[in-house]
Amino acid sequence: MTIDRHTDREPFDHQPFDPEPVDREVLDELDGRATPAGPGVGAALRDRLAGEAARAGLLDIAYWVLDSPIGPLLVAVSPDGLVRVAFEREGHDAVLAHLAAVLSPRILAWSPPTEEVARQLEQYFAGQRRHFELALDLRLAHGFGRTVLSHLGDIGYGSTASYASVARAAGNPNAVRAVGSACSHNPIPVVVPCHRVVRSDGSLGGYLGGTEAKHTLLALEGAPSAPGRFHS
Repeated sequence: MTIDRHTDREPFDHQPFDPEPVDREVLDELDGRATPAGPGVGAALRDRLAGEAARAGLLDIAYWVLDSPIGPLLVAVSPDGLVRVAFEREGHDAVLAHLAAVLSPRILAWSPPTEEVARQLEQYFAGQRRHFELALDLRLAHGFGRTVLSHLGDIGYGSTASYASVARAAGNPNAVRAVGSACSHNPIPVVVPCHRVVRSDGSLGGYLGGTEAKHTLLALEGAPSAPGRFHS
């Protein structure tokens, strides 16, 4: 699997903040001071507020929750690319709180910046896509863990590799447990395919989304039960 890491496309406008053209209601709503919208108005108001916030440079992360065969997936996008894919079992509220604390508190639910991610994930789950072509923002991965993630895209669709072989490919054959930790803390699962890393005996090993989700993804790809040879 190849992953496009180019960051020359901005998922949403991100310009320096100029307070003059910004609707006062946008700032009030973002500060939580505006009166809640009535029935039927909330979605439209939210979209307008998010759009104006993005144009004003007040929005750093847009997120949306998508349905999938492995449960609801929260996808979060920054101007640099896809920054997070989160399973329901992680607690989406907790994930958003972590993003706010670590990256930026300027986060809003807004679907337009996530539409390309949603489209490619839908194709993948329908068996119509084997390679993701998405800009990735890997700020949540660090050190050796980030090195591990950079190698996972080399494990082809429908293939598996052992934790030990990934450790060798990442330059540290003794770091098998560190590979497991990197996979379990992968901020962009599915797209960065840590589900393709299994134990040397062919058993699944752990997975952030749960072993059932891991089995579903491997079955979708038609992966063999035993890990094949890993090519870096």
